[in-house]
Formats: sequence, structure tokens, C-alpha cells
Amino acid sequence: MADASIGTAAQLRDPDYTPPLVKAVPLGIQHVLAMFVSNVTPAIIVAGAAGFGFGSNSPDFPELLYLIQMSMLFAGVATLFQTIGVGPMGAKLPIVQGTSFAFIPIMIPLVAGKGVDGLAALFGGILVGGIFHALLGTVIGRIRFALPPLVTGLVVTMIGLALVKVGIQYAAGGVPAIGTPEYGSLLNWSAALVVVFVTLGLKFFARGMLSVSAVLIGILVGYVYALVMGMVTVEAISGSWSRADAFALPQPFKYGFEFSAAAIIGFCLMAFISAIETVGDVSGITKGGAGREATDKEIEGATYADGFGSAVAGIFGGFPNTSFSQNVGLIAMTGVMSRHVVTIGALFLILCGLVPKVGAVIRTVPIEVLGGGVIVMFGMVVAAGVSMLADVTWNRRNMVIFAIALSVGLGLQLEPGAVQHLPDTARILMTSGLLPAALIAIVLNLVLPMELVGEATDEISGGMAGQRND
Repeated sequence: MADASIGTAAQLRDPDYTPPLVKAVPLGIQHVLAMFVSNVTPAIIVAGAAGFGFGSNSPDFPELLYLIQMSMLFAGVATLFQTIGVGPMGAKLPIVQGTSFAFIPIMIPLVAGKGVDGLAALFGGILVGGIFHALLGTVIGRIRFALPPLVTGLVVTMIGLALVKVGIQYAAGGVPAIGTPEYGSLLNWSAALVVVFVTLGLKFFARGMLSVSAVLIGILVGYVYALVMGMVTVEAISGSWSRADAFALPQPFKYGFEFSAAAIIGFCLMAFISAIETVGDVSGITKGGAGREATDKEIEGATYADGFGSAVAGIFGGFPNTSFSQNVGLIAMTGVMSRHVVTIGALFLILCGLVPKVGAVIRTVPIEVLGGGVIVMFGMVVAAGVSMLADVTWNRRNMVIFAIALSVGLGLQLEPGAVQHLPDTARILMTSGLLPAALIAIVLNLVLPMELVGEATDEISGGMAGQRND
């Protein structure tokens, strides 16, 4: 519920209203806390897939810190693009940008086992994909009719379903531990479960900042537990801290630049998926915070900012950015629609991104502890998708569309060998599940006749009449 002392009801629904700083600053930091862990998690996942060593003495240690640093910095920069805007770019709404989970199924195969050498093609794909994403802003308003809640909700749900396996693997000890006796040990799971239980307890039995920051606090408690259980040592923490600089600026093309057809095609196609997700998020913000539908101008501006923010991030070693669904729910909960509140949060993110020691501390979090947080976060992504699907009229037509899209998309995720004979690029896109599910839902929604709605209604009415007669 919104704090009535912040402003009047009309002011709270106004994106241009600025609450008093004593209220605006905590509200802005609250937005950062709600997305902070989710924002840096993709960098850690991609680094792990690439084979980076996570120890403070590892030669890859500075590179991992840099990826975490860029995730924070360019999430803040992309958020400023949304809240302040530059020309047509930016929705000028309280949209928090962060590293997109949707691209993880594409990024992992591109870097798998290649270490730092795999990053040049990765960031080349991010740059080109970001430019393509921005260009989608020129047409997204005109094709919005093809992206109803049935499609946007399905896409967000599929993003979460594509990632839940990662959370379980992390909680059990991480991919490198698979096949060893330590994988799935009681100690590993206990650390993850501490995070889950603390998060649930705060989410349901606490209020205000404690409830909103439940995942972050859960990870902090899990971190302390891991320290007590010997899963992380004081020497590792001090070593990480001492090896990190106090302040560092981003470096353009730090890992070189390479144009890979697989990366470019993959990122461009996934940019379309991300744009669909943004349409749903922007609609959710305007409905939850202002009680109205989003305008085409806001949808287009948000898409421009998504793409341009991703392209700029790719130049400096950051990952693709998108609007964060968890912050959509925060807008609805607080009732504060001010974009300037989120601007304050963006400035805080930029500050964190310029201080590598913040990344050094994050790096020492055991993967099992992170797994507990990831289980909750990815589950919340699925829940956000289900929430969008609640706006769908579940007649026979829409049930058929959803059933086929979900079956094919999820089925290809679970059985990637079914398309092993496809070229590498096509195989990666198909087994992500996201692209085939979205395309099937969009095409079927456009071509299936609406008459099925009436037929379904008649069937239901007839069935109920028959029951009454019986």
C-alpha cells in the first residue's frame, strides 16, 4: 500500500512527480535492492559456463569482477535512458533496467568452455543485437496488436522455466561439481535452503523494506551460514577484497570484437523475445501504478532504450538489458509512479559499478548460497508470467494456442537431442524453447479464427444446461 504521506493520490500516479528526498532516496534504493542479485547473476552464470576460475587466486578473477562491475554500471545507465529519456528513446516511466535472463540460453553455448576467448564473439553479438533491438522500437507500436497477454505472459513464463534448472544445479554445488560425491550433498543443500526459508519468512511475515529485500537478506544470511560451516573462509574474503581496485572505469572493447553469425542471429532473434517481455512490463507498470493502458509512444520509447542500452553495454563488456519484471510488482505495491525515484536508484547502481570492491564481495558468495536465491528469483519470473496470463480469457481457442506453444517450447528444452541434426545456430535457438514458443503463439493467435470463442462458450453453456437438466 502506498504511503499517504508521500503525496496525494493524483501525484503518486504522475510519473513526473518527485516525492521529498527523504522519501525518494529510500524508495529508489528499494528498487535497486529488489533487482540487485538478479542483475549480477547472469554474469556469474556466463562466467561459470565459460570456465572462469572463481577463486581469488584464479587468473580469471579480475575478468569475473569486471563482468559483475559492468552488469551494475550499465543497468544503471540503461535505467537512466528509460527514466530521463533522450529524444524518442525512453518511456519516461519508472522502469528499472537490468541484465536480461532471456539471453542466458543463447549466451551459455556461445562461451561454453572457451574462457576469455569466447567473449569477443559474445559481445559482438550483444552490440549488433542491441542495435537490432532498438530498431524494433520503430515497429513495435504497430505490431502491438499481435502481442496480447497470452503471448507476453507465455514468453515471461518460458523465460523462468528455461532457467529453473540452473537454480537447482547451483544449489547442489554447481555444474563443475556434477559427477563428484560433493554434488547434491546435504551441506550444499542446507546452504541453499537457508536462503529459501529466510526469503519466504521475510516475504510473508515482514513489511516494508525487509519484505521487498527478502531475497537479498536471505542471501546475506546464507552467506553467514556458509562462513560458519567453512564453505567460505575469511582469507578468501580478504584476498578478494585486497585484489580489487577501489575505483575503475569501463574499457571499450576490452575483450576484442568478433562478428559471429551464430551470435548475431541468436541475439537478434532473442531481442524480439525481450521486446515482447518489455511490452508486458510497461503495460504492467501503467496498469499497476497509474490505472491506465500504456501508450504506443511509451512502448516504443521503452524498446528503443532496451536496445540502445544493450548495445552500449556490449561495447564495454556488459550484457543485454531489459525491463525487470520484479520491479513492476514493486510499483504496484508502493503505488509510487515517480520516474525520478527510479532515477535515484539508477545513480546508486552506477556508483556500485564504478567500485570493483562491490563485485569482489559478490564473487565470494558460494554458488550454493546463490542457488537458493536463484531458485526463488527464477520461480518469481515464472510467477510474473502466470500473473500476466491471468488477464487471458481462457476459451478453447486460447487454451489450444497456449498448449501447443508451451508443449513445443518446453519439450525442446527438455529433449534438445530431438533437433541435433539442425545447424548449430538453429539448434541453439530451438532448444532455448523461447523462440519457438513465442513464434507459435504469435502465429496461431493471428491465424486461428475467433469463431472458436463463440463455439467454446456455446459448449460450456450447453454443458451447464445439460447438468441442470440432469
